Amino acid sequence: MPTSATTLLRAIRALPLPSAGRPLIVGVDDWALRKGRTYATVVVDLERHRPLDLLPDRSAATLATWLRHEPQIHLVARDRSTEYARGTTMGAPSARQVADRWHLLLNTRQMLERWLVLVHPRLKQLPPTTPPAPSVRRTKAYSRAPAEVLTRAAAVERWQGLYDDVRRRVAAGQSLRRINRETGLARATVRKYAFAQHLPRHSLRGPGPSILDPYLDHLTARLDEGCENAMQLWRELRALGYPGTPKQVKRWLSQRRTRPAKTTIRRWQRSPAAATMTPPARLPVPPPKPLSWHLLRDPDELDPEAAATVAWVLQDGEGAKVVGLARRFCRIIHSSCGGRRADPASMVTFDRWLEEARRCGVRVVESFAASLDQDRAAVRAGLELPWSSGQAEGQINRLKLLKRSMYGRAKLDLLRRRFLLAA
Repeated sequence: MPTSATTLLRAIRALPLPSAGRPLIVGVDDWALRKGRTYATVVVDLERHRPLDLLPDRSAATLATWLRHEPQIHLVARDRSTEYARGTTMGAPSARQVADRWHLLLNTRQMLERWLVLVHPRLKQLPPTTPPAPSVRRTKAYSRAPAEVLTRAAAVERWQGLYDDVRRRVAAGQSLRRINRETGLARATVRKYAFAQHLPRHSLRGPGPSILDPYLDHLTARLDEGCENAMQLWRELRALGYPGTPKQVKRWLSQRRTRPAKTTIRRWQRSPAAATMTPPARLPVPPPKPLSWHLLRDPDELDPEAAATVAWVLQDGEGAKVVGLARRFCRIIHSSCGGRRADPASMVTFDRWLEEARRCGVRVVESFAASLDQDRAAVRAGLELPWSSGQAEGQINRLKLLKRSMYGRAKLDLLRRRFLLAA
């Protein structure tokens, strides 16, 4: 077409939008126009399976304004966002709110992860329930160069300063929302620092992949045979296809030597007695996030290593209580999934669980239960009704594809038109 791109965009903006009808049941969810900075809201007709609108932000006032123009809506499915709950109450006070079941499961796992971050140092002191089986799998990262160690120490010092600042503000009575606004930290970070008794360490995460990992079996076998020559091991690995330099092999071997290397400086050499000492065998401590997934899974679905880790955590009295409550809540949610309507007995079970969780004596669980109690009507509706915000999640996936294909031109007004016209 003999026309410019700007003319085409102007023509697209002039196209009339399709009529969406009068929706009765809608789902709302947030999506990132610019991840980490700018968020908006998508509204979906759950009965007709089509998007209705894109709102410029995810505030309660914006959602309430949109809902006031659709007074016939009698059900709104949403996540656990307090902004969406307040906006629905303001804009459609007679509409029934439904909390999404997937988000309830996600919030349960996040609650368990927050508890694990707090008690992780204490859990490390628990004795293993079974002797750890010998394994060549890495449980920690390889040793780093001195410059990397200094950079890491500087970062930890910076995190410690931010943590101390958040704790001082909490002690002074400031709200988490105000701390988030004044410090510029993410809401999740402010909440994590506010509840943690010590600075949560990022080192709790597992090691990343290494090009040396596929050759650990060979290295372990050669070490058992007595070979502690790093260059010899590197030449053998190179013949097997290892693409790296000897540096990574030397790092791996330096942590497993039974005697100093010939090239080791004398003052750095350990005594023979220290060289023969081996630390007591312990199970590797998983990071809080994957450990929280293991604790919520069905015990019959766990592999032997994960089952031993779960049994190790359950030795702790508080841990057994927290995990038991989390698993019971997940079973209540699962009983209402798949289009099944929850029977009245399940609602009674949920009410009893909620009262028990609010008085369990564990602060993280009590805070989670209090948030569920504030949203009790929506949670009960999520357990009783088949509606959820799953369709909104699917529409957001399509919206992301359109946004990325329009890179550089994806302003909200143009993206909204293309999104609604493509439906």
